[in-house]
Amino acid sequence: MINKDQKLVEDIFNKKTIKKIPIRDGYGKGVVEVGEKDERIVVLCADLMESTRSHWFEEKFPERYIEIGVAEQNLATVAAGLAIYGKIPFISSYAVFSPGRNNEQIRTLISLNNLPVKIIGAHAGVSVGPDGATHQALEDIALMRVQPNMTVVVPADMEEAQKAILASVKKSGPFYLRLAREKTPLFTTKDSPFEIGKANVLYDSDKIEIVIIACGSLVYNALLVAEELSKEKINVAVINNHSIKPMDNKTILKYAQKAGAVVTVEEHQIAGGMGSAVAELLAKEYPVPIEFIGVNDRFGQSGTPDELIEYYGMGVGSIKEAVKKVIKRKSV
Repeated sequence: MINKDQKLVEDIFNKKTIKKIPIRDGYGKGVVEVGEKDERIVVLCADLMESTRSHWFEEKFPERYIEIGVAEQNLATVAAGLAIYGKIPFISSYAVFSPGRNNEQIRTLISLNNLPVKIIGAHAGVSVGPDGATHQALEDIALMRVQPNMTVVVPADMEEAQKAILASVKKSGPFYLRLAREKTPLFTTKDSPFEIGKANVLYDSDKIEIVIIACGSLVYNALLVAEELSKEKINVAVINNHSIKPMDNKTILKYAQKAGAVVTVEEHQIAGGMGSAVAELLAKEYPVPIEFIGVNDRFGQSGTPDELIEYYGMGVGSIKEAVKKVIKRKSV
């Protein structure tokens, strides 16, 4: 059953009526909000201000907006210089370019010096759609979570993305926010809890058999799976693990111990992503059977977002199969 403490939208499981808004809109709204409160906020973009929603900040604070152009290495370098002189820079581009193309500059200039540069990687995952493999970042969580000092957050919807921006300003050091491109279900509310380092248990029951740990836009698919399986008398918990680094180890361990089996769900390479972070924790603290939903060592391709999510095994049906598979493993 839905955890009422999470304050999710009403009629959350009605796929026809639930409102859909691009997650990236949360960044655009959030950075304007923090910009109104703090003159140290500056925004830089690599010739993608409308796609990343940075143009909302540019329209309101043109004197604090810098257009770098198609030069992502300079994007990170200029931001590092601004941070050294007391600014809080937000830099945005597609995730394949930032942190993909400029990973060395982020590592050496931003992470190594523990600078408060906030990196926005938009258009991540195969749901970018027709743009194809060259524009579908599937490695960015892995790139960012291995860097010392870096915080990594993957919001589940627009509201969470906006809250993440507000929280990022209060957190020292570098910060990476991963955003999807397409309109996705808006299932949290302005009153839903959000805290960096604290996972949200969205779906729960007294005697759970499996816990699904998800992040990003696929959290909604995990919720659909939990509701469908409840009709089959399979009790599922769903954790929105939006904060990948720092991760809420306490909550994940608690539910792994309660359930005895785990499925991780993310729109990213299985290797090195959120599921890997969960597996590292459980291998050390409480080993249980685990199945991974994500892209399995392949590049993306062109197609519609829904087609690609299904093709790469991240749809509701694939998650259900993984749940039933891992439950069987638990009983062996």
